[in-house]
Amino acid sequence: MNIIVIGGGAAGLMAAGTAAEQGANVTLFETNEKVGRKLFITGKGRCNVCNDCDAQEVLRNVPVNPRFLYSALGAFSPADVKAFFEEKGVALKTERGNRVFPVSDRASDIIDALFLWVRRTGVSIVHASVSDLIMQDGRVTGVRAGRKSWPADRVIVATGGASYPQTGSTGDGYRFAREAGHTVVPANPSLVPLVEKGETCRELMGLSLRNVQLTAFENEKKIYTDFGEMLFTHFGLSGPLVLSASAHMRHIGSKNYRVEIDLKPALDEKTLDKRLLADFDKHKNSDFVNALGELLPRKIIPAVIEKSGIDPREKVNTITKKQRASLLRVLKCFPVEISGKRPIAEAIVTTGGVSVREVSPKTMESKKCSGLYFAGEVLDVDAYTGGFNLQIAWSTGRLAGLSAAQEEK
Repeated sequence: MNIIVIGGGAAGLMAAGTAAEQGANVTLFETNEKVGRKLFITGKGRCNVCNDCDAQEVLRNVPVNPRFLYSALGAFSPADVKAFFEEKGVALKTERGNRVFPVSDRASDIIDALFLWVRRTGVSIVHASVSDLIMQDGRVTGVRAGRKSWPADRVIVATGGASYPQTGSTGDGYRFAREAGHTVVPANPSLVPLVEKGETCRELMGLSLRNVQLTAFENEKKIYTDFGEMLFTHFGLSGPLVLSASAHMRHIGSKNYRVEIDLKPALDEKTLDKRLLADFDKHKNSDFVNALGELLPRKIIPAVIEKSGIDPREKVNTITKKQRASLLRVLKCFPVEISGKRPIAEAIVTTGGVSVREVSPKTMESKKCSGLYFAGEVLDVDAYTGGFNLQIAWSTGRLAGLSAAQEEK
């Protein structure tokens, strides 16, 4: 059984090693000089391997086509992923939000473990770009790479999406899928920073907020809310909360989006009002602009005051209850209008890809072309931050490798 795997990322390495363990003769094509290049930059170079949760929790964190993953997750769960890497000698730890990382905090440990595993199982690695699939009578029979034809009984496409093209994710997998007759849902950035409509964020550039609540709205409908960290940038917003919110903004251009930041989520309005009154009492003879230093980071105070509509030079002891209510609204719902997302090249993952209606969820095999399989981000499945996207890669890669190696045609 000759199997070709296109793409040496998380899904491709898992598929290749798994198929080789089943006795298949596996050739892995990778454009870059080294495998796992995108893994190097996941989790800020630490590699958020998976999330320490059950399969149902993974599915709750997959906003696009979660049902497609039932079989893949059933066969290779987060617990299985942890056991897999620990058996390969990588010590793991679980951090906030059940995120799993190598104890060393080095993504290279994950890549090295995968590389040694695939080499030990006998996978041949060819550092070349696949230009085309070779198909005959409705089935795939090989690939073309470097002016040479490579025959195969099965081909697994694990080329990634279109995010971070410098790592090799250039969207080739979408082209291969179309050649085989597949529908490809247009790729768009997901888990990506957001661009502001206005200048507020530029003025706050560099300010990082912790323990805030961010709520996203689509045409006044609440579509996402969570607690955590975020960052103001020269173009808009970034950070974990913002990246997750972006995954829900699927109609940029045709619908209106905004986010509201609760700067003091631990305090309800009544408690926060008491806090304001206490601070105002301390600074009753001061200008309003000088009365918020104990409540807020200094950098955000001018923006909060501007949005409250209160004159920054107004004396604190003259501020009315109505003005204080306006300030409270800003503190609990600091608004940022969103005009768009940063380019797809800056996205952690892409939403869109090969339509899962045309792929068997029990095997990852194409329903359009016999012997052709898909795994990882090339599929129209994506998740939130927290290790869930890598879990999709491991699970679908594992299932594709098993199915390709074992199925009789």
